[in-house]
Amino acid sequence: MENLGVTPAPNAAQVEAARQLDVRRRLREVEEAILARAPEHHIQPSLDRITAVMELLGDPQRTFPVIHLTGTNGKSSTTRIIEAILRELGLKTGRFTSPHLHSMRERIALSGKPIDAERFLAAYDEVIPFVEMVDARSVAAGGPRMTYFEVIVAVAYAAFADAPVDVAVVEVGLGGAWDATNVIDAPVSVLLPIDIDHRHFLGDTVEAIAGEKVGIIKPDAMTVLAAQGHDVVTDLVRERAEQVGARVVAEEADFAVTEREVAVGGQVLTVTGLAATYADLFVPLHGAHQAHNVAAAIAAVEAFVGGGERALDIDVLRAALADVSSPGRLEIVRRSPTVIVDAAHNPHGALALREALTDSFAFTRTIGLLAILADKDATEMLEILEPVFDEVVVTRTTSARAMPPRELGELAADIFGEHRVHVVADLPDALDRAAELADADGGVGGGVIATGSVTTAAEVRALLGVLDT
Repeated sequence: MENLGVTPAPNAAQVEAARQLDVRRRLREVEEAILARAPEHHIQPSLDRITAVMELLGDPQRTFPVIHLTGTNGKSSTTRIIEAILRELGLKTGRFTSPHLHSMRERIALSGKPIDAERFLAAYDEVIPFVEMVDARSVAAGGPRMTYFEVIVAVAYAAFADAPVDVAVVEVGLGGAWDATNVIDAPVSVLLPIDIDHRHFLGDTVEAIAGEKVGIIKPDAMTVLAAQGHDVVTDLVRERAEQVGARVVAEEADFAVTEREVAVGGQVLTVTGLAATYADLFVPLHGAHQAHNVAAAIAAVEAFVGGGERALDIDVLRAALADVSSPGRLEIVRRSPTVIVDAAHNPHGALALREALTDSFAFTRTIGLLAILADKDATEMLEILEPVFDEVVVTRTTSARAMPPRELGELAADIFGEHRVHVVADLPDALDRAAELADADGGVGGGVIATGSVTTAAEVRALLGVLDT
């Protein structure tokens, strides 16, 4: 039959392929637009802008209850543990964490999975007209546009409301009182160990930092207080709780890790919670700090579902914990030699890493692969890690904030001695060099520990083809 010039209609597969191509294009555009805003480490200490956007949206963050977490380290892991337990209880969950490893969509999870591109775009399209209105008002008054982090928070809360979720588990970005996530009235708050970090934003003392973080404690809420290394933190938490009429349940006094045994692939715990004792809990996470995160997570869920007076089903709890993960936190991403990535980025995190390596691993040679941001206390981190590393390879990530390798190498040489320090300019080459050192002299059982920042963990994961979160 003669072709009359009529173009055949696209079939369903072609239509779907075109639609997916458009989604990917739009996603790139939206991500670029968000990234063009002030980065999250340039905080603007005010809730006015995020509050205004939420009000214009109809306050979606008030349509679901929240468990809100702060602290210096352990927030992401504990957030994921809490959310895993809640999902195993049959609840539809939202999870907000930061920073991300590979994609900003990791920060917003629905029922345990990063939000898909189409839902992310729908939430962004819902909030962006109001973000632009608030931007215009703020700029006209001589203020800034909304930051990257403020926009992501708005998108997350809109997505959780649209899902809808039964409960959201939300990790603060920085601090507490002025953090953009803090436009909620969470019935349960969790304060993990608080120490020195982000001095230029939060203050130079533990007291100043804790004073900012206790701002997430809300009236009539239950506050889960993890064991603290500083009495001033406990004092400030109890003072804030008394001011707003919140109840505090504290580790050791009200809940605790009562037994702990290192096991293949993780550890086995007995945790005394607020309402019961839970034995034989296998958790595929390494380090005593993760055991304490589990205890805080159990107490938080007990507080949420029964006011701390109703025991959790042990089979539900065991199933949830056995399936929990925390990407980038003492995570094994390769074997032979073993490569572990850990997002320790401050002295408190470095200390937890050192203790976990001593506790849970027995490498014949342990090589540190270190890339640290210039605004962190690299000297103290190096001093903490020196006893557990036979040699170190210092390098840099692609972050604009990364400390130059030569500078980091000079600091490391003062602490480790020049014969134990190798400076390699680029991370891919540095990873290869670290692997060679781990296998030196034909040894078997060597390990590489890539650490120093979240970016270090993320970029090593990507180099080894591990992109799932």
